Amino acid sequence: MSKPIRWTLKSIAKELGVSNATVSNAFNRPDQLSAKRREAILNACKELGYYGPNKAAQSLRNGTFNIVALVLPDSVEYMVSDPVASSFMRGVTSVLEKNGINILLFSGNSDNLNNVVDFVDGFICYGRPRNNALVEQLKTVSKHVVTIDFDIARNASVNINNEQASYEIAKHVLHNQSDKVAILGLRLLDENVLCRVYEHHEFETGQSISHQRLRGYQRALSEANITVADDRIWNIPESSERFASIAAKEVLSASPRPNVIICMSDLIALATMREAIKQDIKIGEELRIVGFDGIDEAARFVPRLTTIHQNSQEKGVIAAELFISKEEKTQEVSYELEIGASS
Repeated sequence: MSKPIRWTLKSIAKELGVSNATVSNAFNRPDQLSAKRREAILNACKELGYYGPNKAAQSLRNGTFNIVALVLPDSVEYMVSDPVASSFMRGVTSVLEKNGINILLFSGNSDNLNNVVDFVDGFICYGRPRNNALVEQLKTVSKHVVTIDFDIARNASVNINNEQASYEIAKHVLHNQSDKVAILGLRLLDENVLCRVYEHHEFETGQSISHQRLRGYQRALSEANITVADDRIWNIPESSERFASIAAKEVLSASPRPNVIICMSDLIALATMREAIKQDIKIGEELRIVGFDGIDEAARFVPRLTTIHQNSQEKGVIAAELFISKEEKTQEVSYELEIGASS
């Protein structure tokens, strides 16, 4: 079998016996040809296996690629399985696709942006990437950048007030000074390990979502005059059933056992509730549990989980619209404390 011919604009025009401009107009400027002539040229091109001028070359010439890199905080494999991230991506793609813009998923563990920066129109960055070098590049890259849930002084960001939301849910679940509290944190440490967080651990108490939430919890705890010991704060490397179940078993076997567990995600909270049910611990009475995110499963679970509901899909829509408009502004999305029977 002979190899297919790799047609160019010049070679296909020569084959059809027309000018380069005529072929180009058939694909890019239909108003320059009669409908009959355009249809004849397109049909002839299709039969020969030519589907139009090289888009990459066109993009390089005009500097527009109709591609946005969506920078994820972690690996693509992990993030596409996360219900909160998936909801955000639905919001982003619902806007971009309508505007003929494609999306490139980019891992927050990547070494740098160099592999894609010359072939995208800009970046939508969903949460602070695990690799801080990417954050530094995003601060200075010449392309348009929109950040979500953190700021890099690029003046285009979408956020919820994670610290205030966490303060409110912690204040709700704390009843009195005698409460024994544990916190199941998500990526508090820049280490891919499940462990307790002790004073000797060095971690950035900066703009990451987890540290914003931790500050909110700590403010509520301070107001309630409750001290949480180092061995009662856990670092969970990812929001998954696998890691959360291990942490839940540890925290529920601690002595004295906590009667309040504050979780940084609904997935972590739900795994903890499942483990508590296995141990015949009465949720809402012997143990109060709260989560964060407002995923659908949290509303369906029995007992229903108390959580902060954030509209992740709306955040995605706003981020995409902000990218397209090129507006330089910070937009805050509302959240809601949803009280269930778990607290």
